Amino acid sequence: MTLIKSISGIRGTIGGAVGDNLTPIDAVKFAAAYGTWIKKQRNKEDYRVVVGRDARISGEMIQSLVMNTLVGMGIHVIDLGLSTTPTVEIAVPLEHADGGIILTASHNPKQWNALKLLDAKGEFLKAEEGAKILEFAEADTVQFSDVDSLGEISINDAYIDIHIDEVLDLPLVNLDAIKEANFKVVVDGVNSTGGLAIPLLLERLGVEAVKLFCEPNGQFPHNPEPLKEHLTDLSKAVVKEHADFGIVVDPDVDRLAFMDETGEMFGEEYTLVACADYVLSKKPGNTVSNMSSTRALRDVTEKHGGTYEASAVGEVNVVTLMKKNNVVIGGEGNGGIIYPELHYGRDAFVGVALFLSLLAEKKMAVSALKASYPQYYMSKKKIALTPQLDVDSILKAMEAKYASENITTIDGVKIDFPTNWVHLRKSNTEPIIRVYTEAGSQTEADELADRFIAEISEVAGL
Repeated sequence: MTLIKSISGIRGTIGGAVGDNLTPIDAVKFAAAYGTWIKKQRNKEDYRVVVGRDARISGEMIQSLVMNTLVGMGIHVIDLGLSTTPTVEIAVPLEHADGGIILTASHNPKQWNALKLLDAKGEFLKAEEGAKILEFAEADTVQFSDVDSLGEISINDAYIDIHIDEVLDLPLVNLDAIKEANFKVVVDGVNSTGGLAIPLLLERLGVEAVKLFCEPNGQFPHNPEPLKEHLTDLSKAVVKEHADFGIVVDPDVDRLAFMDETGEMFGEEYTLVACADYVLSKKPGNTVSNMSSTRALRDVTEKHGGTYEASAVGEVNVVTLMKKNNVVIGGEGNGGIIYPELHYGRDAFVGVALFLSLLAEKKMAVSALKASYPQYYMSKKKIALTPQLDVDSILKAMEAKYASENITTIDGVKIDFPTNWVHLRKSNTEPIIRVYTEAGSQTEADELADRFIAEISEVAGL
């Protein structure tokens, strides 16, 4: 059982001992710390926070605890109920709220849940603000309101529809072309809120949606991370239904992956590549992704005359660099599309709409679209950590070993070789070292990852 406290929020497994897991007491403690931070931002009488959740089994319990903790601090809550991460992000500024909380552990299995924290712009907190909340949580000096000053909870279940309206209003979403194309798509909603949201979006776009695992009951039918090895049912369904392609999202709908008409993965790394290709063809400019993302985005950006730059891993780091470079589209190679014209957050809604616009205009199969891009292959592996391991020392040793290569250390250690690369970093969300590689073939990428896992194991004495 695990509890991970970080600047981006608190994430843990349900049940067990206080302080070691995401228990009700831990949820209340961290919600109170966030409420304290909200009230210290500015001195006012009326504080408002938007709260929504994915369909996890523990979601209703955790949301009730979080909302009523904020109420006890005199903060009004706008309850979106079953929602998505990008929907809550959009709702915060529309509601003129002081912040937002999404109850979701993203791609983690069903025993996990988390509090993901937003500022008044509906964006994830910067490191220094997250650090303050961690300090408040440890200080245990929360001040609650008297009985005449309690907050109130108001329910607003319209925001998924509002979110879809915002997407359809984007100038680059070619609604007419999409409707004319008569697409048929299979949707794997992993029995979470994507099963509600994505079919509704497709219906508004005039796309026939075949639903697979779209009942939002929190019983994930497979590992919820949208990777090839977890999506055999989707692959079979796409072929059986003679669909144009398949869509899969993670439980909170901020990650998006596609499957082509033959049942093969388009590749979550290429979600951003394809969407960027479309946007850059209409509005040339710069792009940003994180250091663990494919080189194909750089290639596509330069093809359109733009400049590409990589940030440290983490949505807040990507967004910061996007704003600095005034980019037109960015995101992360895990299927996270960030389109600033809508908002600065990973958003599967806008990714679906842009991808459909691209396909409708190009009038080509998804497999042919994938073949038109530079072909890179990525391996994503991990090494489980134990408490006695000094991860920083391990990464320093790897950095020293490859000192003659092109090395970047803003986030772990990334070694850029002429034709491939490896990125080693400690995860912010799980007790693991992530080992990401990319090369010109899957075999080469896998072999490179295995080689570095062996080298790390040797350095660590495993």
